[in-house]
Amino acid sequence: MPPPAGSPPPHPPPDGGWGWVVVGAAFISIGFSYAFPKAVTVFFKEIQLIFNTTYSEIAWISSTMLAVMYAGGPISSVLVNKYGSRPVVMVGGLLCCLGMVTASFSTSVIELYITMGFICGLGLAFNLQPALTILGKYFYKKRPMASGLAMAGSPVFLSTLAPFNQYLFNTYGWKGSFLILGGLLLNSCVAGSLMRPVGPKLTTKKSKQKAGEKVTDPGMKKRHRKKSICTKIDKYLDFSLFKHRGFLIYLSGNVIMFLGFFAPIIFLAPYAKDKGIDEYSAAFLLSVMAFVDMFARPTVGFIANSKFIRPRIQYFFSFAILFNGVCHLLCPLAEDYTSLVVYAVFFGLGFGSVSSILFESLMDLVGAQRFSSAVGLVTVVECCPVLLGPPLAGKLVDETGQYKYMYVACGAIVVLASVWLLIGNAINYRLLAKEKLKETTKKTHTPESQESESLKPSKSPDVSVKSQTAKGSGVNPSERETNI
Repeated sequence: MPPPAGSPPPHPPPDGGWGWVVVGAAFISIGFSYAFPKAVTVFFKEIQLIFNTTYSEIAWISSTMLAVMYAGGPISSVLVNKYGSRPVVMVGGLLCCLGMVTASFSTSVIELYITMGFICGLGLAFNLQPALTILGKYFYKKRPMASGLAMAGSPVFLSTLAPFNQYLFNTYGWKGSFLILGGLLLNSCVAGSLMRPVGPKLTTKKSKQKAGEKVTDPGMKKRHRKKSICTKIDKYLDFSLFKHRGFLIYLSGNVIMFLGFFAPIIFLAPYAKDKGIDEYSAAFLLSVMAFVDMFARPTVGFIANSKFIRPRIQYFFSFAILFNGVCHLLCPLAEDYTSLVVYAVFFGLGFGSVSSILFESLMDLVGAQRFSSAVGLVTVVECCPVLLGPPLAGKLVDETGQYKYMYVACGAIVVLASVWLLIGNAINYRLLAKEKLKETTKKTHTPESQESESLKPSKSPDVSVKSQTAKGSGVNPSERETNI
């Protein structure tokens, strides 16, 4: 039976030392994974003109990259559980480089779907999950703080990669820029090399079966093969998590939330332009949001690490989502540029708060030992709402002709997710308390505990007299006498 999720692991992590170097490496890996699909949109206008395609067809490049990054979670989980984080991240960096270099030679949008969307997206999947997993190996007491610092890589990279990509495009064009970005993504290999394994080495037991012994029964052989395949799958990808109550609450809440989570970012600049604001000022709103997000993530990580928040971090996660949803509901009230800047500030605060503890709350539920499998299963399920959310929001804008209804719809979805998680976590905490009480009561009433109590020396002289009398008469002392 695995240790409880909230308890320290059997081999306590260092909670510092080389772990802070690993946090820096995770900062790079997570930064590339989340920021790169958004930052490459700088090149889309030029590619659209060259290949004579619609904006919708070009937008599928980023959507495919994000979808593959999320869908590749289980593959990444299996590889991390088998080989560790270091080699997986290094392979991910090589795949990202290969995808961008081959994309520079593309002659059609279909080729860009394969190179940038699939190959580079799979490389980003190999960057994201191992970086999240190894933080749980190096930290326990300071884990929320470490997660907040590592997750800050996303806004930092987004705010730097976007202008850097614009500079590359103006200087070298999109093909030369893709070659340079391919080389830049090789820094993920450097980050992966810093993710040194920690903890005791796993030893594999050799089979005791002799070479001469063979299974003669074909049916038995087939059953043995099936059993070994199921054992291997369960070893590297823990499907028993779908029986875990807290995991199911977290997963269902996130599926609802991600339907309305990313659309407000994508449509923020177009919404500002629709209000009559110029292009540069509209783009500046994203910079304001990213700047606030950059500081919100480590700050919220420090807050979540406090002794008041850490024991009930699931509630804190629910309230962060609620704050985010309320911001979107109030967005239509912003009529001028100043009010939109205020919205961008609060949006960055809410977005950073959720992102900072998004995976920490999952690790709190399932524990560091099962986190690798959990995040792989979560990302593959979340792939659908991440892919469908922005197009559905765009469809709502097309139908109504106004952005405010889209923001209200996204806000309502996010608020619904927060209420769902709040109620679900409250029920889960109550049931866990009852189960713990039942387990302790059961332990105190077992025959072994009663026997150990009877063997303890009595502190009261009356009890010793009674026990001696019982021994002398050949009768065992009663439970009441033993417990006095």
